[in-house]
Amino acid sequence: MRHVLVETNWVVGYAAPAHHQQPPAQQLFDRARGGEVRLHLPAPCLTEARFTIERRCQPRNEADAIRDFVRWSRSADRLDATDGDAVLRVLDMFEARVKGEIRALKATLEALRHEPGVDVYALDDAMLDRAMALGAGELYLSPYDQAILGAVLVRAERLRDSGETNVVFCELDADLLPLDKRRVPRQPLATLYQQAGLHVIDGFDIDAL
Repeated sequence: MRHVLVETNWVVGYAAPAHHQQPPAQQLFDRARGGEVRLHLPAPCLTEARFTIERRCQPRNEADAIRDFVRWSRSADRLDATDGDAVLRVLDMFEARVKGEIRALKATLEALRHEPGVDVYALDDAMLDRAMALGAGELYLSPYDQAILGAVLVRAERLRDSGETNVVFCELDADLLPLDKRRVPRQPLATLYQQAGLHVIDGFDIDAL
């Protein structure tokens, strides 16, 4: 069994409104549901993902600028009434669809807790102690990233100690990646992942390893 550790950015890629979703994140979920892999997700990531999606994906953030453009184009005689009305109808459909998806977000995230291929785990004392130790080092991470990194490292070590050898961490956050843009190891982060037996990839395509 391949074990895949994920965090907030995977939840956002999976649960955001459809036009914001990342197909590789959805495909990873489908593989977990099919029993091909097992996903491991720190529980605080569900709350963080809900906050992120609700803040970033409100339809008005995208629709208002287009409505302003339509109004300007009409007043400047650069858009006829028929085309303008068609654009506005599409925007109304877009807003209704996205608002419905955001209303359903709480249920979508809660359902992840009950998926047999997804292990949503609470942070325990060992993970919090590791996070505190990381904060005393030279990583210079945010408190939230420290907590998630502590949880990921401890979970990976436990999987390794139980005999699992195929453990992957899918990450998009540059602050938690073991290589910089020049593909140079970022220390001591790269060593921490190596010691935990973790293969880290930038994205959700686990076949890219």
